[in-house]
Amino acid sequence: MNIRNLGNTGLKVSAMGLGCMGMSFGYGPASDKKEMISLIHEAIDQGVTFFDTAEVYGPFTNEELLAEAIKPFHGKVVIATKFGIEIKDGKQMVDSRPEKIRASVEGSLNRLGIDAIDLYYQHRVDTRVPMEEVAETVGNLIKEGKVKHWGLSEAGTDSIKKAHAVTPLAAVQSEYSMMWRQPEAELLPLLGELGIGFVPFSPLGKGFLTGRFDKNATFDSSDFRSIVPRFAPENLDANQVLVNLVKQMAANKNATPAQIALAWVMAQKPWIVPIPGTTKMKRLKENLGAADVQLTPGETEDLNVALSKIEVSGDRYPAELAKRVGK
Repeated sequence: MNIRNLGNTGLKVSAMGLGCMGMSFGYGPASDKKEMISLIHEAIDQGVTFFDTAEVYGPFTNEELLAEAIKPFHGKVVIATKFGIEIKDGKQMVDSRPEKIRASVEGSLNRLGIDAIDLYYQHRVDTRVPMEEVAETVGNLIKEGKVKHWGLSEAGTDSIKKAHAVTPLAAVQSEYSMMWRQPEAELLPLLGELGIGFVPFSPLGKGFLTGRFDKNATFDSSDFRSIVPRFAPENLDANQVLVNLVKQMAANKNATPAQIALAWVMAQKPWIVPIPGTTKMKRLKENLGAADVQLTPGETEDLNVALSKIEVSGDRYPAELAKRVGK
């Protein structure tokens, strides 16, 4: 697996990471712990050095799972976790007050069993706390040796500029895929200008780009996709045109649709590191195979032109969650 630089801060990671959220949270019941540890170990054997979690995943159980899995590999892997969201009365609440950040970092360090967090994201912008204050707080944690690098998740360009001016950012994490290309308008140009890496989550469109779902697909009530407009039957049906495009390129390249979707993301910029998640060993190996799929500049451009003509149906978040992104 090739290595990529995230930003200008010296953070080096595998060209593809592994998103661990779905192992414990968000996409149905938590998976078997031993199986997930085996999956993480297989990822490491295949060259993955970059693993993404958050305190709110579970909450807490995902960090604990990852801690057990990486225990034999301390110093050989890069761990990203997040602060700024907690669950109160069954609802997610943003809170990035300095004292809360400090409590969160101590909790994550203890659960992960590490001395310093490699990459610490603000999970969502807290509009009640000035971004400069958040950046200064994390900057102090970096000086204290508890955090090595930091980033923002689903932040708007103004927040990114304010944060980076106080404590330079290594990475910004947001959704990005053939199905969600909005970051190309303002976010990617800004990150390129400032020298900040980009970590796309859901690079497979929450699984849609694998071609596994049609209008008859159903999702458990504990699966986040059950409330996502994009996964309503009529939108799953309307968006099959996108899957057909990916399948056509996959056939031409002797690859799978998932591999084409991931290769396309990585082909956009050399400082983009996607973090597809999975709970299945077969899917892990398939996803990692995307690192060997090389799209030529012409193939990438052909895909981009075709994608520009496809209007994706359905919002990526329900209205309440959509209010918290891009701040």
